[in-house]
Amino acid sequence: MSSAEPNERAPHAGTGASYAAAGVDIEAGDRAVELMKEWVKKTKRPEVLGGLGGFAGLFDASALKRYERPLLASATDGVGTKVDLARKMGVYDTIGHDLVGMVVDDLVVCGAEPLFMTDYICVGKVHPERVAAIVKGIAEGCVLAGCALVGGETAEHPGLLGPDDFDVAGAGTGVVEYDQLLGADRIREGDAVIAMASSGLHSNGYSLVRHVVFDRAGMSLDQHVEEFGRTLGEELLEPTKIYSLDCLALTRTTEVHGFSHITGGGLANNLARVVPDHLHATVDRSTWTPGAVFDLVGTAGKVERLELEKTLNMGVGMMAIVPEGSVDVALQTFADRGVDAWVAGEILARGDHRDGAELTGDYAK
Repeated sequence: MSSAEPNERAPHAGTGASYAAAGVDIEAGDRAVELMKEWVKKTKRPEVLGGLGGFAGLFDASALKRYERPLLASATDGVGTKVDLARKMGVYDTIGHDLVGMVVDDLVVCGAEPLFMTDYICVGKVHPERVAAIVKGIAEGCVLAGCALVGGETAEHPGLLGPDDFDVAGAGTGVVEYDQLLGADRIREGDAVIAMASSGLHSNGYSLVRHVVFDRAGMSLDQHVEEFGRTLGEELLEPTKIYSLDCLALTRTTEVHGFSHITGGGLANNLARVVPDHLHATVDRSTWTPGAVFDLVGTAGKVERLELEKTLNMGVGMMAIVPEGSVDVALQTFADRGVDAWVAGEILARGDHRDGAELTGDYAK
């Protein structure tokens, strides 16, 4: 369960080659574990047994006895090329929020409560403070999501990665009662589509974004951008918003038919994934104004709107599909939790529509 245990073992000590000489520093890994312990401890749920140092994370499954028919949900993801921006800026304690958000908000789409996560951090060289900062961000994200960080692994890969290079991935497990499982079978004609604002780009489309701002526009990470009110780097590194507790709160206050996590593929494609074949979702662009970062990418890169919309979230990170009669309660629930949300569309009969979801109108100015 160590979040900084090299995944290779040192050979016996001798006069010849050594693990350290090959680039793997076990002592640095041990130091990283000590530094991260306080952050991992903050994520502990009552069901978690033990602490860092074991070979596996333990979660007391007897907690599931309160369910009639518990379904376990699992998800895994990474952060993509956003990690390169973190490396270049020397900011390592936010990228974990992105990792947690990508995983737990996939779980909550089916109505599952996130229970626990594990992480995998791959580095060219273990810098203990840097690894601990990454884990700190993951732990903070887990607190925001209400789940435990029960373990992980830090792998040191000298020769494959540069000394400052790293990547992160994570896996999560959640639980949902069988008769409360959300999915396409619950969606009905006349349902409302409620959008929840994103905190920015989240963790998708950064290959396009980096190409535009660096290669085409020649911008630098420390460049102040008036529309952002901060530097380009600060805007691009804005952590992914985590919606899991907000979505779960909604399921407790009113009837919910589905959620859609807006990640790679954009609004229409991700919404279509939860709409049954005989129905069609429409989302009215005029109900919101995408943030300035989306306009920058589109303008600086001369990116066509369709390409932007199938790559970036355009200011919407999650969508809830609820009966028309649940709209007022849903909006109030989100308002009470400080979530910027609005009715953005509706569910219609498929008719002549070829796709499961589409965007209509023009964005509000």
